[in-house]
Amino acid sequence: MRFDIVTIFPEFFGVLDVSLLGRARRERLLELGVHDLRQWTHDRHRTVDDTPYGGGAGMVMKPEPWGEAFDALLGDGDSDALVIFTTPAGVPFTQSLARELATEQRIVFACGRYEGIDARVAEHVATRARVLEVSLGDYVLNGGEVAAMAMIEAIGRLVPGVVGNPESLVEESHEAGLLEHPSYTKPHVWRGLEVPDVLRGGNHAAVAAWRHEQALERTRRVRPDLLPDDGDVSPGL
Repeated sequence: MRFDIVTIFPEFFGVLDVSLLGRARRERLLELGVHDLRQWTHDRHRTVDDTPYGGGAGMVMKPEPWGEAFDALLGDGDSDALVIFTTPAGVPFTQSLARELATEQRIVFACGRYEGIDARVAEHVATRARVLEVSLGDYVLNGGEVAAMAMIEAIGRLVPGVVGNPESLVEESHEAGLLEHPSYTKPHVWRGLEVPDVLRGGNHAAVAAWRHEQALERTRRVRPDLLPDDGDVSPGL
């Protein structure tokens, strides 16, 4: 899988050289191209923004550098590419969407700044590639870089081979529609707090039942909106 990122802060993505994603890049499970939008400007100040039509506060990213960026990255068109515009006006980013996106061959992230990117850019790109506007959550960031970083990590770790033990992906929060159960390690007593006996008893069926019940209880308490109306979520679903 390949990720391309267009941004005015390419240095932001140096962190992708570390941890599991860095190893995945070195092993060529993932490819990454980070592109400075300002390389497609032609004035001495390398300007990427201008005042909005209709007035209002803030600045809007100009279409010209974005158009040239996509000319370079997509050519006459790339049917394999999915272009994601990170925007609080997009569809919510979820674990199920991450799983879907992990099957893509190539994703290009357009990281907006200021009041966003001239709306004609997404409209024009949609004539050459598939376009998806995605929001990290119901809040506003200074730019799309943080959102792109979070999405790349969530998507990239689902690509086969990136996470060493694929079973660890199954029992995570949101994978079964529930938040993840609590986890413990040695020692079994720490500062007067004990690991639940069921986890040390060796009964795998009992452990599975306990973990499901704990996940269900945590979800009811923290994220009841994730549960069906009747609150019934069977193990394994």
